[in-house]
Amino acid sequence: MKATTLARGATAALALATALGTALPAAAADYGRHTFKVSNGAAEDHPVSAGVDAMSACMQAGSDGKMKLRGFYNGQLGDDAEATQSVRSGSIEMVVTGAAAIGGIEPAMSAFELPFLFSSDEEVDAVMTGPYFDHVAEKMPGHGLILLSIWENGFRNTTNSKHPIEKAEDFGGMNFRVMQNPIFLDTFRRLGANPVPMAFGEVFTALETGAVDGQENPLPLIQASRFYEVQSYLTLTRHAYSPTPVLISKQVWDGLNADEQALTRNCAAEGRTAQIARSRAAVDEALATLKEEGMEVNDLTPEAMDHLRELVVPAYDAAIPTIGQENYDLLMAELKKLRGN
Repeated sequence: MKATTLARGATAALALATALGTALPAAAADYGRHTFKVSNGAAEDHPVSAGVDAMSACMQAGSDGKMKLRGFYNGQLGDDAEATQSVRSGSIEMVVTGAAAIGGIEPAMSAFELPFLFSSDEEVDAVMTGPYFDHVAEKMPGHGLILLSIWENGFRNTTNSKHPIEKAEDFGGMNFRVMQNPIFLDTFRRLGANPVPMAFGEVFTALETGAVDGQENPLPLIQASRFYEVQSYLTLTRHAYSPTPVLISKQVWDGLNADEQALTRNCAAEGRTAQIARSRAAVDEALATLKEEGMEVNDLTPEAMDHLRELVVPAYDAAIPTIGQENYDLLMAELKKLRGN
């Protein structure tokens, strides 16, 4: 067959494909076999597992089964700080951790610890997927980490065994377990409580024995931890928001090709969608369960909430050395823009 005949045949095939609305085959994506261990400190029935499962399913579907995640829960691979260090060293591939565990590594993450920072889920979603996310993500490779997404633990609320909290003065004199970071400690001091830093694994016993009077956590974690067995009063303060960064080791990341990196990042975003949906449904479910278990639930009046916010305003200025002025200014500017200010 003459070359001109072959050329005409190829041209005709291309024309037919175009006419039928089909494309010529693209280059096949290149995926190796990878099973990434993912550490998390919460129980396996916590909403974070919905994100891990969805991300893993996405990766398996996108790689023809070659890439997937294997979740480890209840701190099996170490607490948040330990697991994060293991991810930095490359001995664990991934971690879904508390922001507090990252704040000591990257100050920009500590900004999320500011009290009453977000007023709605919509603000949360805009910030966690917007310019401030990009700002934090750009900093993480310098710490041996790649930030893939930010999922959530959710808005935090207070419980105690002494009496209902209906106004700021009701915090007075009570010992509250808080995470061991300066912003949380300062916040509860300004509310009039005595903050007691303590590892999460010690909290139930401390509440049971009366070593502390109260604690603060998102509702699903309060329920999962069965704090209702040793706490009588729940106050819906929503005084802080806890994000859960999804991080992969930079060593592991650098060993992936472009197709594998793109799939992992895209699937982390899909995982966020599933995790957020489950997290927010779990809040309503947990609240109903806590009421059924006999906890007295208090909603603060708008005036009482305004008073709490006024009390903690100085905590913002005090936190700037921890957060960093540039990080603080960028986040505040983004929130002002979202609020139309």
